[in-house]
This record gives sequence, C-alpha cells and structure tokens, in this order.
Amino acid sequence: MGLRINSEIEIADWELTESFVRASGPGGQNVNKVSTAVELRFEAERSPALTDPVKRRLRRLAGQKWTSDGALVIFVQETRSQARNRDIARDRLVDLIRKALEKPKRRLATKPTYGSVKRRIKEKKVRGEVKKMRGKVEGEDH
Repeated sequence: MGLRINSEIEIADWELTESFVRASGPGGQNVNKVSTAVELRFEAERSPALTDPVKRRLRRLAGQKWTSDGALVIFVQETRSQARNRDIARDRLVDLIRKALEKPKRRLATKPTYGSVKRRIKEKKVRGEVKKMRGKVEGEDH
C-alpha cells in the first residue's frame, strides 16, 4: 500500500513503523485504558524513494525529530482518536517530505544602489558628528 507523496514518489510500508502509546492530557478514564498517541517512524536515511539532496534537506527541516540512526520520528497525541492521530502523523510526514522536495532558489548577489550607498555614508557622517560633540568641554572649571 505505502504512502504516496506525489506522482513519482511513494514510501513503502517497510520504511514506516507505527507504535501506539498512551497519551497524556485530558481524556478521563479513556486516557488510562486506550493507547491513542501515535509514534510514526520513517527510515529516511535508508529510503530508496528519496535522493541524497532531498534527504539532506529533510534532515535540516526535521531538526530534533531526526534520530542519530537516520530515522524521522513524528509523535502525535492531539486527539482522543487513535485513527485520527495516525492520519495527522502521516499528513505531517507527507508535508515534511514535500517541503524537502522543493529545491531552494539560489540567491543572486546584488550591488547596493548608488542612492542607498550615499544615504548610508551621510548617516555615518551625521552620527560621527553627534559622537564628536560628546567630548569633554575645555576651558570651564567645575
């Protein structure tokens, strides 16, 4: 079955591991009995579906969700429904991977405009004059 990211990329079932644990927070007796929180683990580093540049961008986007062994762990305990939490976790994974698929635009270095350079220099001169006026006053005895 897998998880479809876009028309070219699909994540296989073996790359995803789901575990269900008891959630904290409100829920009354339900919270003590039912394991509604979802921990979705995606073996990103070993995934054949993603290219190396995509994996690098995914690692940077994931931050603390990235484990030392190259897996991406998403933990969701927002709703009291296990199925809903599972859907939320999968949606978050898909969103993260889609963001990682976007190539960042290269920044083109530009020169500052002539006017902006003139304004900056003028402001520096004014500031320098203000500071020059802060010196000790000579000739007066206090």
